[in-house]
Amino acid sequence: MIFISHNYNDKIVIAPIAERIADIFGRDKVFYDSWSIQPGDGIIDKMNEGLTNVTHFFFFVSENSIKSNMVKMEWQNAIFKASKGTCKVIPIRLDGTSMPPILSQSLYIDLYSNGIETTITQIVNVIQGNSTYNTSSQKFSNLTYTLTEESSKKFEIKIYASHFLEPIPEFLVAVENNENELNFNLPKEGSFFGGFNKGIKLNNGKVINAQLMRSGIPITPKHPLSISIETMSDKKLQFIGIMHKTEEDKYEFIPQRIKNGL
Repeated sequence: MIFISHNYNDKIVIAPIAERIADIFGRDKVFYDSWSIQPGDGIIDKMNEGLTNVTHFFFFVSENSIKSNMVKMEWQNAIFKASKGTCKVIPIRLDGTSMPPILSQSLYIDLYSNGIETTITQIVNVIQGNSTYNTSSQKFSNLTYTLTEESSKKFEIKIYASHFLEPIPEFLVAVENNENELNFNLPKEGSFFGGFNKGIKLNNGKVINAQLMRSGIPITPKHPLSISIETMSDKKLQFIGIMHKTEEDKYEFIPQRIKNGL
């Protein structure tokens, strides 16, 4: 039995992973509360049934799950079974939350840094007993971003440095909009160097537009960069992603930060 331990506030991220795992191994082989516990069932009884037969226990570690007493009961029971050699406990980092000390010596799957597709591949490899090594999973990004809709016409992008100072605060905000449809600014820094670039061809052949945004202040873990976007008239923001300048004339997409409960 494959047991997926998580907090309900993280379901928007967990649900597609659970569905994919069930598609591969069969829904009857995956304990996931959304289909394993039905109305009228005893929650504790069903959890006990799932934990009794568990062979692979995937614990999605997040701020939400660490605070949950129910989830705590699940993973502590799984740790006890793992100590007897009857199951394997695999932590999966869902956000920036630290691992519980008892799990800190375990290798974990890093969904937060590597994304859903790499995570699903590694989960499948663990279950099948294959190597989880994946060159794409070794790629580290010091930078992540969030996109927040403040109103129907105003948006805020925040770019974060997770571990160390980022000395080149130059980015392309990739969009499908035309130049006259959007207004860009750095509200907390005032002036900036920038310009709208049309017809940028990506490595996959896709052609996009992008606004160049260059700040005069480096990004640090305590000082993210805020970019405001305002749509003009009745136009909608057609956002693609954020690209960071890594070398002369070279930009790379940075990952979007997962927000708890969203």
